[in-house]
Amino acid sequence: SPYEQDIKDLLKQYRQIRHEFNKKLEEEKEINLQLKYDIIEEIKGLVHTEESINKTFQDFRNLQQRWREIGLVPQSKMKDLWDTYHFHVENFYDYIKINKELRDIDLKKNLEIKIRLCEQAEELLLEPNVLKAFRQLQKLHDRWREAGPVPRENKDDIWERFKAPTTKINKKHQEYFETRKEEQKKNLEAKRALCEQVEEINKQEITTPKEWGDKSREIINLQKIWKTIGFASPKENNRIYRRFREACDKFFNARRDFYSKNKELEQHNLELKTELCMQAEALKDSEDWHKTTQDLINIQKQWKEIGPIPRKHSTALWKRFRSACDYFFEKKSEHFLNINSQQKDNLKEKEELIREVQSFKSTGDADENLKMLKEFQRRWSEIGHVPITEKDEIQKQFRMGIDKLFDTLKIDQSKRELLRFKSMMASFSESPHGMNKMRMERERHMNKLKQLENDLILLDNNIGFFTKSKNAEVLIQDVKRKIEQTKENIESLKEKIQLIDNMDQSEE
Repeated sequence: SPYEQDIKDLLKQYRQIRHEFNKKLEEEKEINLQLKYDIIEEIKGLVHTEESINKTFQDFRNLQQRWREIGLVPQSKMKDLWDTYHFHVENFYDYIKINKELRDIDLKKNLEIKIRLCEQAEELLLEPNVLKAFRQLQKLHDRWREAGPVPRENKDDIWERFKAPTTKINKKHQEYFETRKEEQKKNLEAKRALCEQVEEINKQEITTPKEWGDKSREIINLQKIWKTIGFASPKENNRIYRRFREACDKFFNARRDFYSKNKELEQHNLELKTELCMQAEALKDSEDWHKTTQDLINIQKQWKEIGPIPRKHSTALWKRFRSACDYFFEKKSEHFLNINSQQKDNLKEKEELIREVQSFKSTGDADENLKMLKEFQRRWSEIGHVPITEKDEIQKQFRMGIDKLFDTLKIDQSKRELLRFKSMMASFSESPHGMNKMRMERERHMNKLKQLENDLILLDNNIGFFTKSKNAEVLIQDVKRKIEQTKENIESLKEKIQLIDNMDQSEE
């Protein structure tokens, strides 16, 4: 990419600056180390001074203050430095035999400092950020080393108290890095898999704009996935990134070469997009809202799949295409704004019909009752659509009303079942893809009809078989009963299939 070289230059500059900084820091640490050893030598010399105790102790305090003000020393030499320092501090206290009261005050003050350090270390156990807790702990250890000795009877206890949170925080720190190391390992494996996918695409022979478009989307998707994966280890992260970047660059460079060598392809794309413009313009005045919407969506998808066209035609052709699409969809929106008002009127009409159903009283005449039920269903079917948010609830109320009438009126069971089926088909006709649902229902009934017709043939054959058996009369009567039941079921299925066919034709 055009920025890759800039990024590489900046990284190189950053590494150089970091190297110089670290080099200078190490030099400063060596100087600090020597300064601190010089202070130790001065502390050693205090035991030979002939000054007063107060003057000698003040000199000792000054040397301690200078010690604290000196910066970092090399980590590898820190333990030896502190051991030597503490040895000569203790030696100083023992040699000059300062006033016990003054020494006790000093030891007590040091104990108070270390108690506070223990409390702060214990508070760090509650810190959710493991790295922050560890860094703070290191500072507490520096301050612990800088604090002077404590009374001998408290020395072991106070150290054990300080060591307890130290051990726990160090363990958390170690576990954190072990977990992060495992995560980095998984991230590396995931990134290797992405590299392999891009490299596999690069091995494929891609010869058409559509294939280049499909593979480009695959690569872009892999790049998005890459961004969701965390870092690998510092040692591997840059290496795996370069591998992925080089594989992606290889693909996009090949794609650029393909298009640069296919100017005639752009002209062909111009012809294809011009044809799509003409198709969209031919559809823009259509009022078949559902079908035309799908047609235009499909045309828009085709537009996106077609590759680039000559730049001088790009803007004008796009405006022409978008204008035709926008015209249709704006007209569609205006149409459905008007439909919403009609659907609300239909809802009121259906609510009124439900109240009629709920208040209907039996005439005592079964045929008259059946006729009235059919009339209710006819009127319901003729009322148009209601708002989509109300459709299920209003349909449910109507079915409940009709079902309640079925339960209370004396209507033949087969007619009752047919009416219920008709009601269900009517509800299908109002639902999205309703005709598809009805045709699927017809297919299911046809399969069942064929099965029953086969069963009927088998039952007829069984009568001849049972005439030769004992208890033939009982068996034959049972088979005849099943035959009659099967015939009734066949007739019922035929009526339902015919009903679906009639509704299907009326929709057409």
